[in-house]
Amino acid sequence: MTPPLTPGDVSVRQVAKMIDHSLLRPELTIDEVREGCELAAYYDVASVCVKPCDVAFAAAILGRTDVAVGTVVGFPHGGSRTAIKAAETAVALHDGAREIDMVLNVGWLRQGRDDDVLADIEQVVREAAGTALVKVILENAYLTDDEKVRACRIAHRAGADYVKTSTGFAPSGATVDDVRLMRASVPPQMGIKAAGGVRTLELLLEMASLGVTRFGATATAAIVDELQARQRARLDQSPSP
Repeated sequence: MTPPLTPGDVSVRQVAKMIDHSLLRPELTIDEVREGCELAAYYDVASVCVKPCDVAFAAAILGRTDVAVGTVVGFPHGGSRTAIKAAETAVALHDGAREIDMVLNVGWLRQGRDDDVLADIEQVVREAAGTALVKVILENAYLTDDEKVRACRIAHRAGADYVKTSTGFAPSGATVDDVRLMRASVPPQMGIKAAGGVRTLELLLEMASLGVTRFGATATAAIVDELQARQRARLDQSPSP
């Protein structure tokens, strides 16, 4: 078993570039979205994940930074028609999104309609091809382990870049058991994103040691600041030469 990473194993930049700073709460004002984008730029995270209506605004703020703009499709329930998901993707790309987090059709998956789930994801992947990464949200809170494995394999067959644990709006979010199962269910080159409840540095590092490559987080500042503080403390305790 791989031991969890420690603060001494990773740099601040490496951790920051694992984080998609989440700005998806329905009550967020445009001023709060601006503040969130500025925070994301300050910490130089991988991306922000904003509501579709905020993509163009976020892209204008972050255009000169190394922070990508991402958004959601079929969010949060996955029940939009496939054509609507594809259209949402096209509009998001036009507005400046470079990462798409789509929710698969949970009911279809549970019913065993795997071909329909595959076609649903393929349409979004096709729309995003050459322009944006596609992450498929499984919404594990509603799935059995067998269904999670099937969803991972379908997403891989469809050409998605990542599988993702959760929207953050279901009864539960990312768990260690789930990310371990997902990592075992897709090839090594496919990314795993954990979202929903990843609020501490310890949990992030534990999941990263299991193969998670991205994290959806609202506690970005707390996580990165804690890593910086712990690394400074380590240096302060080092013996003088």
